[in-house]
Amino acid sequence: MTVMEQRGAYRPTPPPAWQPRMDPAPLLPDAEPYRVLGTDAAAKADPALLRRLYAHLVRGRRYNAQATALTKQGRLAVYPSSTGQEACEVAAALALEERDWLFPSYRDTLAVVARGVDPVHALTLLRGDWHTGYDPHEHRVAPLCTPLATQLPHAVGLAHAAHLKGDDVVALALVGDGGSSEGDFHEALNFAAVWQAPVVFLVQNNGFAISVPLAKQTAAPSLAHKAVGYGMPGRLVDGNDAVAVHQVLSEAVRHARAGGGPTLIEAVTYRVEAHTNADDDKRYRADAEVETWRAHDPIALLERELTERGLIDEDGIRHAREDAERLAADLREHMNQDPALDPMDLFAHVYAEPTPQLQEQRDQLAAELEAEREGAHR
Repeated sequence: MTVMEQRGAYRPTPPPAWQPRMDPAPLLPDAEPYRVLGTDAAAKADPALLRRLYAHLVRGRRYNAQATALTKQGRLAVYPSSTGQEACEVAAALALEERDWLFPSYRDTLAVVARGVDPVHALTLLRGDWHTGYDPHEHRVAPLCTPLATQLPHAVGLAHAAHLKGDDVVALALVGDGGSSEGDFHEALNFAAVWQAPVVFLVQNNGFAISVPLAKQTAAPSLAHKAVGYGMPGRLVDGNDAVAVHQVLSEAVRHARAGGGPTLIEAVTYRVEAHTNADDDKRYRADAEVETWRAHDPIALLERELTERGLIDEDGIRHAREDAERLAADLREHMNQDPALDPMDLFAHVYAEPTPQLQEQRDQLAAELEAEREGAHR
Protein backbone atom coordinates (compact mmCIF):
# COMPACT_ATOMS: atom_id res chain seq x y z
CA MET A 1 0.00 0.00 0.00
CA THR A 2 1.33 3.42 -0.94
CA VAL A 3 1.62 6.38 1.42
CA MET A 4 -1.23 8.10 -0.41
CA GLU A 5 -3.44 5.03 0.06
CA GLN A 6 -2.60 4.87 3.77
CA ARG A 7 -3.66 8.49 4.19
CA GLY A 8 -6.92 7.84 2.44
CA ALA A 9 -6.20 10.36 -0.30
CA TYR A 10 -6.18 7.75 -3.04
CA ARG A 11 -9.44 6.01 -3.96
CA PRO A 12 -9.15 3.85 -7.11
CA THR A 13 -12.43 3.89 -8.99
CA PRO A 14 -13.54 2.29 -12.25
CA PRO A 15 -13.20 4.54 -15.30
CA PRO A 16 -16.35 6.47 -16.24
CA ALA A 17 -18.52 5.21 -19.06
CA TRP A 18 -16.95 7.58 -21.57
CA GLN A 19 -13.47 6.20 -20.91
CA PRO A 20 -13.14 2.83 -22.69
CA ARG A 21 -11.25 -0.03 -21.13
CA MET A 22 -8.53 -1.50 -23.31
CA ASP A 23 -6.45 -4.61 -22.85
CA PRO A 24 -2.86 -3.52 -23.59
CA ALA A 25 -1.59 -7.06 -24.28
CA PRO A 26 -2.47 -7.16 -28.03
CA LEU A 27 -0.69 -3.85 -28.53
CA LEU A 28 2.64 -4.92 -27.07
CA PRO A 29 5.50 -5.89 -29.42
CA ASP A 30 7.30 -9.21 -29.31
CA ALA A 31 10.21 -9.50 -26.90
CA GLU A 32 12.66 -10.05 -29.77
CA PRO A 33 12.81 -8.45 -33.24
CA TYR A 34 10.86 -10.38 -35.85
CA ARG A 35 13.05 -12.17 -38.42
CA VAL A 36 12.50 -14.13 -41.60
CA LEU A 37 15.95 -14.70 -43.15
CA GLY A 38 17.72 -17.63 -41.55
CA THR A 39 14.45 -19.11 -40.26
CA ASP A 40 11.94 -21.63 -41.60
CA ALA A 41 9.70 -18.76 -42.68
CA ALA A 42 12.23 -17.74 -45.34
CA ALA A 43 11.27 -20.71 -47.53
CA LYS A 44 7.77 -19.29 -47.89
CA ALA A 45 8.95 -15.88 -49.13
CA ASP A 46 8.08 -14.97 -52.73
CA PRO A 47 11.17 -15.47 -54.96
CA ALA A 48 10.23 -12.52 -57.17
CA LEU A 49 10.02 -10.26 -54.11
CA LEU A 50 13.39 -11.49 -52.85
CA ARG A 51 15.06 -10.69 -56.18
CA ARG A 52 13.41 -7.27 -56.34
CA LEU A 53 14.49 -6.41 -52.81
CA TYR A 54 18.03 -7.56 -53.56
CA ALA A 55 18.31 -5.45 -56.72
CA HIS A 56 17.18 -2.35 -54.82
CA LEU A 57 19.54 -3.06 -51.93
CA VAL A 58 22.56 -3.31 -54.23
CA ARG A 59 21.55 -0.11 -56.05
CA GLY A 60 21.01 1.62 -52.73
CA ARG A 61 24.43 0.67 -51.37
CA ARG A 62 26.11 2.02 -54.51
CA TYR A 63 23.95 5.15 -54.40
CA ASN A 64 25.09 5.81 -50.83
CA ALA A 65 28.76 5.40 -51.77
CA GLN A 66 28.47 7.65 -54.81
CA ALA A 67 26.58 10.38 -52.96
CA THR A 68 29.16 10.32 -50.18
CA ALA A 69 31.94 10.72 -52.77
CA LEU A 70 30.09 13.68 -54.30
CA THR A 71 30.18 15.50 -50.96
CA LYS A 72 33.97 15.15 -50.89
CA GLN A 73 34.09 16.65 -54.38
CA GLY A 74 31.96 19.63 -53.35
CA ARG A 75 29.02 18.57 -55.52
CA LEU A 76 26.76 18.01 -52.51
CA ALA A 77 26.52 20.26 -49.48
CA VAL A 78 25.84 17.33 -47.15
CA TYR A 79 24.82 13.70 -47.36
CA PRO A 80 23.40 11.60 -44.52
CA SER A 81 24.33 8.08 -45.60
CA SER A 82 21.98 5.18 -44.90
CA THR A 83 24.60 2.49 -45.48
CA GLY A 84 23.59 -0.49 -43.36
CA GLN A 85 19.96 0.65 -43.28
CA GLU A 86 19.11 -0.11 -46.91
CA ALA A 87 16.65 -2.86 -45.96
CA CYS A 88 14.43 -0.37 -44.11
CA GLU A 89 14.56 2.13 -46.94
CA VAL A 90 13.75 -0.29 -49.74
CA ALA A 91 11.08 -2.21 -47.84
CA ALA A 92 9.31 1.03 -46.96
CA ALA A 93 9.00 2.06 -50.60
CA LEU A 94 7.98 -1.39 -51.88
CA ALA A 95 5.34 -1.95 -49.18
CA LEU A 96 3.22 0.93 -50.51
CA GLU A 97 0.68 1.00 -53.30
CA GLU A 98 0.97 3.67 -55.98
CA ARG A 99 -1.85 5.73 -54.42
CA ASP A 100 -0.18 5.82 -50.97
CA TRP A 101 2.10 8.53 -49.61
CA LEU A 102 5.67 8.34 -48.27
CA PHE A 103 6.89 10.90 -45.73
CA PRO A 104 10.70 10.67 -45.56
CA SER A 105 13.32 12.24 -43.33
CA TYR A 106 16.60 13.65 -44.64
CA ARG A 107 18.30 10.22 -44.43
CA ASP A 108 15.69 8.47 -46.56
CA THR A 109 16.87 9.26 -50.09
CA LEU A 110 17.00 5.53 -50.92
CA ALA A 111 13.34 5.14 -50.06
CA VAL A 112 12.55 8.17 -52.21
CA VAL A 113 14.49 6.72 -55.17
CA ALA A 114 12.95 3.26 -54.71
CA ARG A 115 9.57 4.98 -54.79
CA GLY A 116 10.34 6.16 -58.33
CA VAL A 117 11.86 9.62 -57.90
CA ASP A 118 14.78 10.40 -60.23
CA PRO A 119 18.04 9.67 -58.32
CA VAL A 120 19.44 13.07 -59.29
CA HIS A 121 16.31 14.95 -58.26
CA ALA A 122 16.31 13.19 -54.89
CA LEU A 123 19.61 14.95 -54.08
CA THR A 124 18.51 18.45 -55.07
CA LEU A 125 17.78 19.60 -51.52
CA LEU A 126 21.06 18.14 -50.23
CA ARG A 127 22.86 19.98 -52.99
CA GLY A 128 21.81 23.27 -51.45
CA ASP A 129 18.96 24.22 -53.76
CA TRP A 130 15.85 25.43 -51.97
CA HIS A 131 13.64 23.40 -54.29
CA THR A 132 12.50 19.92 -53.29
CA GLY A 133 13.78 18.63 -56.63
CA TYR A 134 10.68 16.62 -57.47
CA ASP A 135 6.92 17.00 -57.60
CA PRO A 136 5.51 15.52 -54.37
CA HIS A 137 2.06 15.00 -55.92
CA GLU A 138 3.42 13.15 -58.94
CA HIS A 139 5.33 10.61 -56.90
CA ARG A 140 3.24 10.70 -53.71
CA VAL A 141 6.45 11.49 -51.80
CA ALA A 142 6.57 14.43 -49.39
CA PRO A 143 9.71 16.61 -49.42
CA LEU A 144 12.77 15.27 -47.61
CA CYS A 145 12.39 16.62 -44.08
CA THR A 146 15.45 18.07 -42.36
CA PRO A 147 13.86 19.18 -39.04
CA LEU A 148 13.47 16.09 -36.88
CA ALA A 149 10.00 14.47 -36.86
CA THR A 150 8.07 17.42 -38.30
CA GLN A 151 6.96 15.20 -41.20
CA LEU A 152 5.03 12.93 -38.81
CA PRO A 153 2.13 15.30 -38.02
CA HIS A 154 1.97 16.06 -41.75
CA ALA A 155 1.59 12.35 -42.48
CA VAL A 156 -1.19 12.06 -39.91
CA GLY A 157 -2.95 15.10 -41.34
CA LEU A 158 -2.84 13.74 -44.88
CA ALA A 159 -3.98 10.29 -43.79
CA HIS A 160 -6.85 11.70 -41.74
CA ALA A 161 -7.91 13.98 -44.59
CA ALA A 162 -7.87 11.04 -47.01
CA HIS A 163 -10.05 9.06 -44.60
CA LEU A 164 -12.55 11.92 -44.31
CA LYS A 165 -12.71 12.17 -48.11
CA GLY A 166 -13.19 8.43 -48.47
CA ASP A 167 -9.91 7.97 -50.35
CA ASP A 168 -8.26 4.55 -50.06
CA VAL A 169 -4.87 5.99 -49.07
CA VAL A 170 -2.26 5.08 -46.43
CA ALA A 171 0.61 7.31 -45.30
CA LEU A 172 3.95 5.80 -44.26
CA ALA A 173 6.16 8.09 -42.18
CA LEU A 174 9.87 7.40 -41.63
CA VAL A 175 11.81 8.70 -38.64
CA GLY A 176 14.98 7.86 -36.73
CA ASP A 177 15.45 6.99 -33.08
CA GLY A 178 16.55 10.56 -32.43
CA GLY A 179 13.31 11.84 -33.93
CA SER A 180 11.35 9.75 -31.41
CA SER A 181 12.58 12.15 -28.72
CA GLU A 182 10.89 15.12 -30.40
CA GLY A 183 7.51 16.49 -29.40
CA ASP A 184 6.21 16.13 -32.95
CA PHE A 185 6.65 12.36 -32.65
CA HIS A 186 4.38 12.15 -29.61
CA GLU A 187 1.79 14.56 -30.95
CA ALA A 188 1.59 12.67 -34.24
CA LEU A 189 1.13 9.27 -32.58
CA ASN A 190 -1.48 10.64 -30.20
CA PHE A 191 -3.61 12.21 -32.93
CA ALA A 192 -3.17 9.22 -35.22
CA ALA A 193 -4.52 6.86 -32.56
CA VAL A 194 -7.38 9.14 -31.50
CA TRP A 195 -8.49 9.62 -35.10
CA GLN A 196 -7.64 6.03 -36.09
CA ALA A 197 -5.86 7.53 -39.07
CA PRO A 198 -4.55 5.19 -41.80
CA VAL A 199 -0.88 5.90 -41.11
CA VAL A 200 2.15 3.71 -40.37
CA PHE A 201 5.17 4.97 -38.42
CA LEU A 202 8.53 3.31 -39.10
CA VAL A 203 11.29 4.18 -36.63
CA GLN A 204 14.70 3.23 -37.97
CA ASN A 205 16.59 2.69 -34.74
CA ASN A 206 20.18 2.96 -35.95
CA GLY A 207 21.63 3.31 -32.47
CA PHE A 208 22.53 6.99 -32.39
CA ALA A 209 21.02 10.46 -32.66
CA ILE A 210 24.23 11.92 -34.10
CA SER A 211 26.51 11.05 -31.14
CA VAL A 212 23.83 10.35 -28.52
CA PRO A 213 23.20 6.60 -28.00
CA LEU A 214 19.67 5.29 -27.58
CA ALA A 215 20.24 4.50 -23.90
CA LYS A 216 20.52 8.24 -23.22
CA GLN A 217 17.29 8.98 -25.09
CA THR A 218 14.82 6.55 -23.55
CA ALA A 219 14.38 4.08 -20.71
CA ALA A 220 11.63 2.13 -22.51
CA PRO A 221 12.17 -1.61 -23.18
CA SER A 222 12.06 -0.69 -26.87
CA LEU A 223 10.78 2.20 -28.96
CA ALA A 224 8.02 -0.10 -30.18
CA HIS A 225 6.73 -0.31 -26.60
CA LYS A 226 5.82 3.37 -26.79
CA ALA A 227 2.89 2.41 -29.02
CA VAL A 228 0.81 1.03 -26.16
CA GLY A 229 0.78 4.42 -24.44
CA TYR A 230 -1.10 5.86 -27.40
CA GLY A 231 -3.43 2.92 -27.98
CA MET A 232 -1.92 1.46 -31.14
CA PRO A 233 -0.06 -1.80 -31.83
CA GLY A 234 3.72 -1.81 -31.70
CA ARG A 235 5.94 -4.10 -33.79
CA LEU A 236 9.64 -4.86 -33.38
CA VAL A 237 11.54 -6.11 -36.43
CA ASP A 238 15.11 -6.84 -37.48
CA GLY A 239 15.83 -3.78 -39.61
CA ASN A 240 18.58 -5.56 -41.57
CA ASP A 241 16.24 -8.34 -42.66
CA ALA A 242 14.66 -6.86 -45.80
CA VAL A 243 12.05 -9.60 -46.08
CA ALA A 244 10.95 -9.24 -42.45
CA VAL A 245 10.71 -5.45 -42.69
CA HIS A 246 8.71 -5.67 -45.91
CA GLN A 247 6.36 -8.25 -44.37
CA VAL A 248 5.73 -6.24 -41.18
CA LEU A 249 5.23 -3.00 -43.09
CA SER A 250 2.90 -4.63 -45.62
CA GLU A 251 0.77 -6.05 -42.80
CA ALA A 252 0.60 -2.64 -41.12
CA VAL A 253 -0.36 -0.93 -44.39
CA ARG A 254 -3.13 -3.46 -45.00
CA HIS A 255 -4.31 -3.03 -41.40
CA ALA A 256 -4.48 0.75 -41.82
CA ARG A 257 -6.22 0.55 -45.20
CA ALA A 258 -8.86 -1.77 -43.74
CA GLY A 259 -9.72 0.82 -41.09
CA GLY A 260 -7.65 -0.68 -38.28
CA GLY A 261 -5.80 2.54 -37.52
CA PRO A 262 -2.09 3.27 -37.09
CA THR A 263 0.86 1.05 -36.19
CA LEU A 264 4.26 1.96 -34.72
CA ILE A 265 7.10 -0.20 -36.03
CA GLU A 266 10.65 -0.14 -34.71
CA ALA A 267 13.28 -1.55 -37.06
CA VAL A 268 16.48 -2.37 -35.20
CA THR A 269 19.36 -1.53 -37.55
CA TYR A 270 22.68 0.31 -37.45
CA ARG A 271 24.21 3.38 -39.04
CA VAL A 272 27.49 1.95 -40.30
CA GLU A 273 28.86 5.29 -41.52
CA ALA A 274 29.00 8.67 -39.80
CA HIS A 275 25.88 10.77 -39.20
CA THR A 276 26.85 12.93 -42.20
CA ASN A 277 30.08 13.78 -43.99
CA ALA A 278 30.56 16.53 -41.35
CA ASP A 279 30.54 14.05 -38.44
CA ASP A 280 33.46 12.18 -36.84
CA ASP A 281 31.85 9.00 -35.53
CA LYS A 282 35.13 7.69 -34.11
CA ARG A 283 34.73 10.16 -31.24
CA TYR A 284 31.73 8.35 -29.80
CA ARG A 285 31.86 4.68 -30.90
CA ALA A 286 34.47 1.96 -31.31
CA ASP A 287 35.46 0.37 -34.61
CA ALA A 288 34.74 -3.07 -33.13
CA GLU A 289 31.09 -2.13 -32.66
CA VAL A 290 30.78 -1.08 -36.29
CA GLU A 291 32.48 -4.27 -37.51
CA THR A 292 30.08 -6.39 -35.48
CA TRP A 293 27.17 -4.86 -37.35
CA ARG A 294 28.92 -5.26 -40.71
CA ALA A 295 28.67 -9.00 -40.08
CA HIS A 296 24.88 -8.53 -40.08
CA ASP A 297 24.87 -6.68 -43.40
CA PRO A 298 21.42 -6.56 -45.07
CA ILE A 299 22.78 -7.27 -48.55
CA ALA A 300 24.85 -10.26 -47.41
CA LEU A 301 21.89 -11.70 -45.48
CA LEU A 302 19.58 -11.58 -48.48
CA GLU A 303 22.26 -12.69 -50.96
CA ARG A 304 22.93 -15.76 -48.81
CA GLU A 305 19.22 -16.66 -48.83
CA LEU A 306 18.95 -16.22 -52.59
CA THR A 307 22.07 -18.28 -53.22
CA GLU A 308 21.11 -21.13 -50.89
CA ARG A 309 17.68 -21.41 -52.51
CA GLY A 310 19.15 -21.32 -55.99
CA LEU A 311 17.30 -18.08 -56.80
CA ILE A 312 20.41 -16.22 -57.93
CA ASP A 313 23.78 -17.19 -59.40
CA GLU A 314 27.02 -15.35 -60.14
CA ASP A 315 25.54 -13.88 -63.32
CA GLY A 316 22.56 -12.56 -61.37
CA ILE A 317 24.79 -10.98 -58.74
CA ARG A 318 27.00 -9.43 -61.43
CA HIS A 319 23.95 -8.08 -63.26
CA ALA A 320 22.70 -6.37 -60.07
CA ARG A 321 26.10 -4.79 -59.48
CA GLU A 322 26.43 -3.64 -63.07
CA ASP A 323 23.00 -2.02 -62.88
CA ALA A 324 24.12 -0.24 -59.69
CA GLU A 325 27.28 0.99 -61.45
CA ARG A 326 25.19 2.44 -64.28
CA LEU A 327 23.14 4.29 -61.67
CA ALA A 328 26.31 5.69 -60.09
CA ALA A 329 27.75 6.75 -63.47
CA ASP A 330 24.54 8.57 -64.40
CA LEU A 331 24.53 10.26 -60.99
CA ARG A 332 28.13 11.45 -61.45
CA GLU A 333 27.42 12.77 -64.93
CA HIS A 334 24.43 14.84 -63.89
CA MET A 335 25.80 16.03 -60.55
CA ASN A 336 29.01 17.25 -62.19
CA GLN A 337 26.95 19.71 -64.21
CA ASP A 338 26.44 23.09 -62.57
CA PRO A 339 22.72 23.74 -62.09
CA ALA A 340 21.15 26.72 -63.86
CA LEU A 341 19.58 28.65 -60.99
CA ASP A 342 17.23 31.59 -61.48
CA PRO A 343 17.08 33.95 -58.46
CA MET A 344 13.51 34.85 -59.41
CA ASP A 345 12.48 31.29 -58.53
CA LEU A 346 12.70 32.36 -54.88
CA PHE A 347 9.26 33.90 -55.28
CA ALA A 348 7.64 30.92 -56.96
CA HIS A 349 5.45 28.48 -55.02
CA VAL A 350 5.24 30.72 -51.93
CA TYR A 351 1.59 31.67 -52.31
CA ALA A 352 -1.01 30.67 -54.87
CA GLU A 353 -1.60 34.42 -55.34
CA PRO A 354 1.47 36.57 -54.54
CA THR A 355 0.90 39.09 -51.76
CA PRO A 356 1.62 42.80 -52.40
CA GLN A 357 4.73 42.55 -50.19
CA LEU A 358 6.02 39.53 -52.10
CA GLN A 359 5.37 41.23 -55.42
CA GLU A 360 7.21 44.34 -54.19
CA GLN A 361 10.23 42.23 -53.19
CA ARG A 362 10.11 40.42 -56.53
CA ASP A 363 10.08 43.70 -58.47
CA GLN A 364 12.96 45.02 -56.38
CA LEU A 365 15.12 41.97 -57.09
CA ALA A 366 14.21 42.07 -60.79
CA ALA A 367 15.34 45.71 -60.95
CA GLU A 368 18.61 44.91 -59.19
CA LEU A 369 19.36 42.02 -61.55
CA GLU A 370 18.56 44.16 -64.58
CA ALA A 371 20.87 46.93 -63.33
CA GLU A 372 23.60 44.36 -62.80
CA ARG A 373 23.20 43.05 -66.37
CA GLU A 374 23.31 46.57 -67.82
CA GLY A 375 26.44 47.34 -65.83
CA ALA A 376 28.12 44.21 -67.17
CA HIS A 377 27.48 45.30 -70.79
CA ARG A 378 28.98 48.78 -70.41
